[in-house]
Amino acid sequence: MPLGPLRPSPLVEQAADRLRDRIAAGHWPVGSKLPGETTLAKELGVGRSTVREALRALAGAGLVRPRHGAGVFVIATEPAEDWPTRLGRAAVTDVYEVRMGVEVQAARLAARRRTPEDVTALRTALEGRRAAAGGDDAGFVDADIALHTAVVAAAHNPVLSDLFAEFAPVLREGLVTLLDLTGLREQHPDTGDDSHEALVRAITDKDAEGAASVLLGELEGTLELLRGNS
Repeated sequence: MPLGPLRPSPLVEQAADRLRDRIAAGHWPVGSKLPGETTLAKELGVGRSTVREALRALAGAGLVRPRHGAGVFVIATEPAEDWPTRLGRAAVTDVYEVRMGVEVQAARLAARRRTPEDVTALRTALEGRRAAAGGDDAGFVDADIALHTAVVAAAHNPVLSDLFAEFAPVLREGLVTLLDLTGLREQHPDTGDDSHEALVRAITDKDAEGAASVLLGELEGTLELLRGNS
């Protein structure tokens, strides 16, 4: 069945969509070589430059891969999901397990690298968390994440900061739900204050292993609660 000519609208997007549909339908199986640009352009009723841009879009989506001197080959039938999308679909417990690895290392590095400005930011965030204890769960979680963000920032590793920023929306949703389900703050509105104070103190004192240990214990406790309510 021929691909058929396209309507006069964003031709690159149309061409990419048409080729993506054919790949998803198995017309070109994984490992197969696509027809040349000239053939595709003729079938689609567009210029070769449009086909070239459409193939570039498919390559960016992880569907095809050009091989120098050999052509363009199908490598997947479904687009690769970006990282935020995958995190959004993931179970909060899975995200939390990865968070532990990222943030415990960040706390260790923060204790070694923190500056006086970092210490000020950590203490301000700790006070913000305490002030938020008088409000609702969502505000408290926001203040809690702000403190943890300050810990990661004090590590002075932009990769760790970027990773934590990607986790934050999923963590926020999971933690707000957890507080709602468990009623943890009904008896202790500032739940976890002691451990967070100890974390800030360890980083301030440049106690790397102490900071890592305090944070690991706090995160493990929360993870167990998440597992029990998932």
